[in-house]
Amino acid sequence: MVTKTANILSTSIAFLFLTGTAHAEDASRRAAIGSVVSPPMGWTQFCTDNPADCVSKATSARDIVMTPKVWADLGRVNKYVNDTVKPITDSDHWGTIEKWSYPSDGHGDCEDYVLQKRKMLIDAGWPQETLLVTVVRDRNDEGHAVLTVTTDKGEFVLDNEITTVVPWNETGYRYIKRQSQTNLNQWVSIGAPVSPAATATAR
Repeated sequence: MVTKTANILSTSIAFLFLTGTAHAEDASRRAAIGSVVSPPMGWTQFCTDNPADCVSKATSARDIVMTPKVWADLGRVNKYVNDTVKPITDSDHWGTIEKWSYPSDGHGDCEDYVLQKRKMLIDAGWPQETLLVTVVRDRNDEGHAVLTVTTDKGEFVLDNEITTVVPWNETGYRYIKRQSQTNLNQWVSIGAPVSPAATATAR
């Protein structure tokens, strides 16, 4: 799942959020959640290897409050990981078709980028239930993983194929499933947009 980074500009989107003119009530800013589905095998293996990062407990669905700092932090983390991790397939890296892991040696594929971004934000105090590992089909209809961030201004995607943070519905991807906000070890299917949830601030 290693592809070249695409250059997608989101200057107008950033302006909307930083000036507070985006509308949280706009349903298209949200992905509709469907039924419970099986987690990716890579996630199950990752949790076996990193049990402290996959503690199963009930959580409450909530959003991070979008502020200029939050927006800047998302862009900084996305760019940092995209710039510092070098892409490599699991086959070349580990000699296996699929392995999810932190890119501790500076190399990884799409899931590893996602896991590193998630870890950096959690370590910075962001609520885990606002940072959801998400499986999609990309523009070439190939399997891909991104990090969905739920905010009071909608849902945004951090992606190693896109240089900037973008709204979930502007990636051109077909969404398959992601972590549940109410149980991060449970996965749910993704459908059409829905209304926003309650809001929360980072710790």
